[in-house]
Amino acid sequence: MNIFEEINLKGYVDEMIDPTLDLFDEIEKLKKEKNAVILAHYYQEPDIQDIADYIGDSLGLSQQAAKTDADIIVFAGVHFMAETAKILSPAKKVLLPDLKAGCSLADSCPPHLFKKFKEQYPDHLVITYVNCTAELKAMSDIVCTSSNAIGIVESLPKDQKIIFGPDKNLGAYVAKKTGRDLVLWNGACMVHEIFSREKITKLKERYPGAKLLAHPECEEAILKMADYIGSTTGILKYATNNPEKEFIVATEPGIIHQMQKNNPDKVFIPAPPNNNCACNDCPHMKRNTLEKLYLCLKNEMPEIEVPQHIIERAVKPIERMLNISKKLGL
Repeated sequence: MNIFEEINLKGYVDEMIDPTLDLFDEIEKLKKEKNAVILAHYYQEPDIQDIADYIGDSLGLSQQAAKTDADIIVFAGVHFMAETAKILSPAKKVLLPDLKAGCSLADSCPPHLFKKFKEQYPDHLVITYVNCTAELKAMSDIVCTSSNAIGIVESLPKDQKIIFGPDKNLGAYVAKKTGRDLVLWNGACMVHEIFSREKITKLKERYPGAKLLAHPECEEAILKMADYIGSTTGILKYATNNPEKEFIVATEPGIIHQMQKNNPDKVFIPAPPNNNCACNDCPHMKRNTLEKLYLCLKNEMPEIEVPQHIIERAVKPIERMLNISKKLGL
């Protein structure tokens, strides 16, 4: 079986690695040799965050990569994020360490079903959360992020009818904050839906001074308890700027690595899930490993391809979002 067949079956290059290799050094060498840049989402494992050139949320990383003169972008994240990077940097080679690093939220909104859903509301404008496939972005009027979704909706005329997808929890939060009647697609992120209100309540009893920080993809019961609701970047900034010393974090716990690095004197506690597992890691994000990252850069595969006609349509709603955000200072 050749190397390409290995990728098709497993989603990454399955190759033996010399155990004596210093992967950090080897990756640095390959980056220089290939003029590559490594992007890592906040939810990646600490080693990957530490080797990355840029760390952040999905859209911010793609924008940063588009500004560089790199020939190769290695996106340590999930599939839709690498697609977004390709949309914004179509001339660059975009790699993903593991093709099976998908997203439960993106998967919850198959484009062919969303197309039929959209057809039921012909007079509605479509706003989609950036955490969706390239094909879904291409079917949208405006793309948004968790940090600018409220501003994007408020920028539109009050009588404008709106479909919001794919995240029903973010959509419900935006509807509540804006007072708008949004038509919501019934999608959700598996990580942000498993936090336990009861267990967080008990945790707050143990840490009475702790601030609860929650991502708006969480369910309403969790958001009602939160002291701060915001994007991954927003959560990180809040924890850094707030004088309190203890925080309960209701989002994927990978972000705690950066929170701890920025605030070594503070305590960060991952919010507990409602299952028997002690963790709430995203299994898709954690498919990427330092070993896969090394092989991905070495072999320049798996490569993310997005059809040109999808790129041309998907970039327009992203540009509309960026223009609105710039105009409003979001």
